Amino acid sequence: MKSVACALLLIFICASSNAGEKPNIVYIICDDLGYGDVQCLAPETSRIPTPNADQLASEGMIFIDAHSGSSVCTPTRYGILTGRYSWRTWLQKGVVTGFAPSLIAVKRPTVPGFLKEQGYATAAIGKWHLNFEYINPRTGEPYTQQEHKTPPVGAQIPDGPISRGFDYYHGFHHARNMEAIIENDRVIEHDEVINMLPRLTEKSVEYIESRAGKDEPFFLYLPLGSPHTPIVPSPGWQGKSGLGSYGDFVMQTDNVVGEVSAALKKNGLADNTLVIFTSDNGCSKAANIKALAEKGHLVSAHMRGSKADIWDGGHRVPFIVRWPGKVRSGSTSDQLICLTDLFATVSSIVGTDFPATSCEDSVSFLPALSGNSILSERAGVIHHSFSGHFAYRTGKWKLILAKGSGGWSFPKEHQVPKGASKAQLYNLEADPGEQVNLYTAKPEIAERLLAQLTAEVRRGRSTKGRDSKNDTDKIVLWKSESAAKQSQSKSDSEPAASRKKRKKS
Repeated sequence: MKSVACALLLIFICASSNAGEKPNIVYIICDDLGYGDVQCLAPETSRIPTPNADQLASEGMIFIDAHSGSSVCTPTRYGILTGRYSWRTWLQKGVVTGFAPSLIAVKRPTVPGFLKEQGYATAAIGKWHLNFEYINPRTGEPYTQQEHKTPPVGAQIPDGPISRGFDYYHGFHHARNMEAIIENDRVIEHDEVINMLPRLTEKSVEYIESRAGKDEPFFLYLPLGSPHTPIVPSPGWQGKSGLGSYGDFVMQTDNVVGEVSAALKKNGLADNTLVIFTSDNGCSKAANIKALAEKGHLVSAHMRGSKADIWDGGHRVPFIVRWPGKVRSGSTSDQLICLTDLFATVSSIVGTDFPATSCEDSVSFLPALSGNSILSERAGVIHHSFSGHFAYRTGKWKLILAKGSGGWSFPKEHQVPKGASKAQLYNLEADPGEQVNLYTAKPEIAERLLAQLTAEVRRGRSTKGRDSKNDTDKIVLWKSESAAKQSQSKSDSEPAASRKKRKKS
């Protein structure tokens, strides 16, 4: 009898161990939430209460040097799901606008597709912003953006999240089409934009509840559309922050973390769930950054720039991880990571190699979660701005191939005084605010970083392994020089009479 009991106990222990090998994964990514918007990350300069993100941090780990793959929406999301920088595709600057084929190629491996092969249920709830088509179910022809400001109810989506690895999807494409509610592969209704954040919160909780008692682990990708414009806090949240509608919307966004955490705990899933909380880029100027600063709130904390910029305020993002029993509560990591690193990390977690045709720019940060050094196969991280300007970061050094912000902050490229250096080089250890340009003073360091960047662009990958192939041969490293040459070329080829006539007009 005693031996039988021991055998049963052994079976139970083994079963528990196996269940723990594949944790549930919840990935919450905010839209335009600045590093300085989270109180625990910048306690001296943050005036917006974020109790749920703070609680998550107290129970897990803060990464203070985490970066998005770009300083705007679409490129970052592509990198998260593919482990590859978006500028390796045709998208060399800006974002996509929908009503077009998916940016993620059909054969490109994705995080959800990979996890499905490892026995995971996969769901995406929120903003997609990676393009897909809307098909008229009657004619089979694509609807066009010119004809439809808002995709019609009933429109079918052949190349959305369901075709890129997710079992379930509920959400919208991007801010300008937020009224069109999509479920799986069809537009199911139109709704007011103020209802979107409550909707995503409710659907996320419902999904977590649906996973209770299930044997298979799940991956929930939760790309919120807030606090991006339209800045529309629900009536119950209006006036809560004392900092205006943006502060209220940040608080309501933070509440999603609380609702998700409560649902995991209520359904007995918290102990075996890895939760990641982050943002796709820095805070947008639509938040009225100047007015917030006058009230003592700095959206980018100590950093220069904001959304769209190549400076750190554009792409250094909040990154908080909670994983009970794996990540020490209240811990901090200063190791350099990028949002493209999710793919390689989940591969390490499940103990299965990622596909050979994937993860060109993805490195596992799993060792950092236990306080160890990341065994990086990457010399540095490549940054990219809204206008397509490049930067390269390795160790304390950051090289920027732009004269100005590369984005929306002053000075833009055309606003930089004549005679200024054609690039920027900063020692972030001594100058985290990127104020002292050392490009001309440290030419050997600038040349070394430029050579590394150039090699990683040409190789089609920044990690070790067989050279890959970019989807385009039109990647331009020196955007400003290229633009100037094109402008000069047009001017030189234009007849003098035409130039004179154009100037008069």
